[in-house]
Amino acid sequence: MQKIATALADVWIIEPKVFGDPRGFFFESYNRRALADLGLTAEFVQDNHSRSGKGVLRGLHYQLDHPQGKLVRVIAGEVFDVAVDLRRSSPTFRRWVSATLSAENKRMMWIPPGFAHGFLTISESAEFLYKTTDYWYPGDERSILWNDPELAITWPLAQHSGEPPLEPHLAAKDRAAGLLREADLFP
Repeated sequence: MQKIATALADVWIIEPKVFGDPRGFFFESYNRRALADLGLTAEFVQDNHSRSGKGVLRGLHYQLDHPQGKLVRVIAGEVFDVAVDLRRSSPTFRRWVSATLSAENKRMMWIPPGFAHGFLTISESAEFLYKTTDYWYPGDERSILWNDPELAITWPLAQHSGEPPLEPHLAAKDRAAGLLREADLFP
């Protein structure tokens, strides 16, 4: 496995070593020792799997009292994945980083606790897997509005020249999410 830096020092892209031949491919999607060698020693307690159609935007989600680190990847399709630093004490507070994760590139992204996370499906559909460092606590979950002007995330919603951008498909809780300036944040 190889660790690739992003614009936010604590968020990484992890590229597995893929072995392919005419029969197909093989790679280790999780190897505790290899990840520890890269500096990722988190203990994972839960695996999640979602499927989304094109234009579905999930996020920006986080848990305040039970923050989750997430190791995310795509096993079918392609997503535009986003992490937002919500740690007030961080030099990168309020900054975001994105990566395209796909079944084809097999890359993963490590999003540590203290970050909001979201993704937009940019293929016809996508299957998204992620490991978390804490359990899901529905009452602890928070959301920040996906198009908060303070964050100015450049979601890939553009269509052909002269056409208006696509409107993403959102869950009710994501449509009702608040702005960053009103959010409960990490120290």
